[in-house]
Amino acid sequence: MKYFIIAGEASGDLHASNLIKALKSKDMEAEFQFWGGNKMEEAANQTALKHIRDLAFMGFIEVVQNLSSILRNIKLCKQQILDYKPDVLILVDYPGFNLKMAKFAHQANLKVFYYISPKVWAWKQRRVIQIKENVDRMFTILPFETSFYKSYGVEVDYIGNPLMDAIEKHRMKKVEKLKLNDSRPIIALLPGSREQELKRIFPDMLKMVSYFPEHQFVVAATKTLSEEIYSKLIGEIPVKMVYDKTYDVLDQAEAALVTSGTATLETALLNIPQVVCYKANPASYTIAKNLVNIKYISLVNLIMNKEIVVELIQHDLNQKLLKQELQAILKDGVKREKVLADYSEMRERVGGAGASERGADLMIDYLRTK
Repeated sequence: MKYFIIAGEASGDLHASNLIKALKSKDMEAEFQFWGGNKMEEAANQTALKHIRDLAFMGFIEVVQNLSSILRNIKLCKQQILDYKPDVLILVDYPGFNLKMAKFAHQANLKVFYYISPKVWAWKQRRVIQIKENVDRMFTILPFETSFYKSYGVEVDYIGNPLMDAIEKHRMKKVEKLKLNDSRPIIALLPGSREQELKRIFPDMLKMVSYFPEHQFVVAATKTLSEEIYSKLIGEIPVKMVYDKTYDVLDQAEAALVTSGTATLETALLNIPQVVCYKANPASYTIAKNLVNIKYISLVNLIMNKEIVVELIQHDLNQKLLKQELQAILKDGVKREKVLADYSEMRERVGGAGASERGADLMIDYLRTK
């Protein structure tokens, strides 16, 4: 069968790459075209039609500023879908773009699956009506999402969280010690995969280096962003850079500072205490604050419906609070043991590995019985 897959961000690239591998193992005639990143390219052994580095616009203001590029991308993607004539269009999160593709594909009488739900339960809940009208099947990865969709009559399957697949794969391989030439314990910095995030959040993280001289700070960087962007922000601050080995960095870390997003859940599943950091364009943040209907921004806290990890958002992301909360989760810190205990409970809710396999099985079954 022919699959057209669209992922617009680093987390979607990871999940879609594992899905591609599972589909290839179960469908010997699988063919792919996709918008995505390096991991999808590696899994499919082919080049993306459009790379995520050209797609990740964060915030209301940034979307407006890049509107002409976004509109060109929409037109291009529609034409590529029509030219390819896939058996199914598989959408991976990235709702601003992908919901438009869902409507287009549905009107073109193409089958549409949504893998990794957009956060419609958090804001713009009216989007669930679009999903019901234009998406043939939703595949959810968070327990509370399934009941939400069922309440609206959406055809939905809960498959577990595909992060567990990636983490299980990581644990099975022999982890090499990071070659840092430094025996001090590690504090990991995960500043995000988008340039806008990096410029707003990374400087606050870097300010912690001078406060914790008995630790070394290691940046879990991504080659999706240029070394020049990192270098300009780091300057002469003594940190180590490790590219595209986030799990290896976290495995060997004592604690982490993490930009809000999928990385917060990955950090928790790898059992590393963290402080969640988030800062947006002030205008975008003000708009979002008035629209979002959730108590927390990190997946860790959302899954448990309580504060497990501290979230420092916007003005709270400052030197005083960041230093205080980081100190509290280091060894002998006052919050460390409670965080680790809560992580254990959270992992039970998320479930074990196999989400990508279950998702692929269901998708193929639905396509073959259409």
